[in-house]
Amino acid sequence: MIDYSPFWKTLSKSAESTYTLINKHHISSSTLDKLRKNKPLNTTTLNDLCRILSCQIQDICRYIPSEDDQML
Repeated sequence: MIDYSPFWKTLSKSAESTYTLINKHHISSSTLDKLRKNKPLNTTTLNDLCRILSCQIQDICRYIPSEDDQML
């Protein structure tokens, strides 16, 4: 599973807030809800967040092996 808890730590250390992400950078509230609930995001959104927060992908998300992962 992809875990977005690093995003929240990175956001708290940045000059940005959920308010500025929504109102200044036009990140939707539904995207923030997906981040809260560890729901899938597309790579364009991840790229935008890395650009806005001036960080690396590992500062946004991490992979945690899970028994619930879909079998290939």
